[in-house]
Amino acid sequence: MITIKEVAQHAGVSVRTVSRVLNNNPHVAEATRNQVLSVIQELDFRPSAAARYMRTGQSQLIGFLTDELAQNAFGYDLIIGAQQAAWEHGKLLFLLNTNNDPEVEARAINMMRDYQVEGIVYATIYHRQIKHSQFPKDLPTLLVNCFADDRSLPSIVPDEIAGGRLATETLLKKGHRRVGFVSIAAKEPAPLGRLEGYRQALASFDIPYDEALVRFIEEPFEGLANSTYDSVLSLLQMPNPPTGIFCFNDLMVLGAYDAIRKTSLRIPEDVAVVGFDNVEILAAQVHPPLTTVELPNFEMGQLAVRMLLGLEETNRGGRPVQHMIHCPLIERKSV
Repeated sequence: MITIKEVAQHAGVSVRTVSRVLNNNPHVAEATRNQVLSVIQELDFRPSAAARYMRTGQSQLIGFLTDELAQNAFGYDLIIGAQQAAWEHGKLLFLLNTNNDPEVEARAINMMRDYQVEGIVYATIYHRQIKHSQFPKDLPTLLVNCFADDRSLPSIVPDEIAGGRLATETLLKKGHRRVGFVSIAAKEPAPLGRLEGYRQALASFDIPYDEALVRFIEEPFEGLANSTYDSVLSLLQMPNPPTGIFCFNDLMVLGAYDAIRKTSLRIPEDVAVVGFDNVEILAAQVHPPLTTVELPNFEMGQLAVRMLLGLEETNRGGRPVQHMIHCPLIERKSV
């Protein structure tokens, strides 16, 4: 490997001058800087990461720890957002997926500490509460799509209530007054928040909440589409069926579309449909393309890295910041 000493010899300058150029020190003559940079390019010199850490005390590594997110297509945008923000500031992501195994998670955190990461971003596949005690107190940690049980760590989560309200209002503003909601039955922030948003939207239009228009599914994730088919079919067979359907997530829309077509109804002429998540490989490819509320995964990944690097506030009034990020509507053809 080419050394900094060889660069200095080829450029006809001291090792200290090369070091100053590498660190963008302003006290270097422009001609000298250009000469050193030309030699660095010619020799394909790569500064030693270990040497840089010895000099600056910074590894340039950000730990990115996930439960199941990294092995799931839903997490792609979040990881890309974090990676882009890290790269823009000269950092690399050290990505580890634990598959929700506490023992693997503990080992992963220790490994990240061994590599002297500058902090940890911990991201989950679904919006939930976690225990703060699983993270070391001496290492900056930021949570994404989850929050600590005692709110002792800064976090970034989607605004589920506002997102549910936006999805329902999209149907109401188009004149629909019988709006069905199909959701999962879990007592977690996402289903609870989106249900609350649905209820708030109805109230804002002076429409009473009707339990008969709501269906809760307890099937595992893999069976969501089939269960949604049955739920939507039952809604459409009511004496006064809904003309708009809000699905908890985009995957459920597959079942909803099949049920609507089973009853020889058209989308959106007879029944309008709104989803949630904006899984583009699905939402943009169904027919008609799905109007849906987007989980701001890319933005959450970027903000997490910026906060960890101190570019955004992490404390307010002496308490860790708990960010709630707006979920925008992506309009297509299903409404």
